[in-house]
Amino acid sequence: MPAETPEQPRTRLPIGGTGLQNRIADAAIELFYTRGALATTVRDITSACGLTPGALYNHFTSKEQLLYVLIRDIHLQADAQLEAAIAGAAPDPAARLTAAVSFLVAQAGGQRQQSRVANREFITLTEARRTEITGIRRRMRGRLTEILLDGGGQGLFAVPGGPDRTSAALTASVIGTICANISEWTQENYPIPLAELQDRYVQMALRLAGA
Repeated sequence: MPAETPEQPRTRLPIGGTGLQNRIADAAIELFYTRGALATTVRDITSACGLTPGALYNHFTSKEQLLYVLIRDIHLQADAQLEAAIAGAAPDPAARLTAAVSFLVAQAGGQRQQSRVANREFITLTEARRTEITGIRRRMRGRLTEILLDGGGQGLFAVPGGPDRTSAALTASVIGTICANISEWTQENYPIPLAELQDRYVQMALRLAGA
């Protein structure tokens, strides 16, 4: 039978939120994950919290604003944690890439509900909000790009296309995408434990980097 890896404890949302806002956010994430944002109503969210529908509007202007805040804060937390993971690794490019990919796999696999909502639902946001989220995503991809460029400059990596920024960015995008997609295919169970999944994805990323 496949090994089960339980959902890791959620990071608290929204950033700096009150206890009641955290409750609303937790209920919304669960419903957005299982039903999708469009099929989830304000009444669904507040009922899951034991609140009246009007209670949500004391904290968020609308369901759409709640969705935006959640997606924004999931991305902001992930970017900050990715930066910390890279900074805490040994300075050589392989160690930093290992730390980055290990975190991205843990984020997508260990907190799959938050990750899946963030990855699927951000396209439903207004253009301005979607542009903001895209900027955070590009910043995260840029962190991988810099690692790949550094490794290429030291002769440790050889990404497809050559040691230029465009080639590094394309490879970084592939690495980031395969990690993010874990939240789509794992669903409730994993075929292998999370730690082994991290190891396998690190090995794939190092091969893509031409290590």
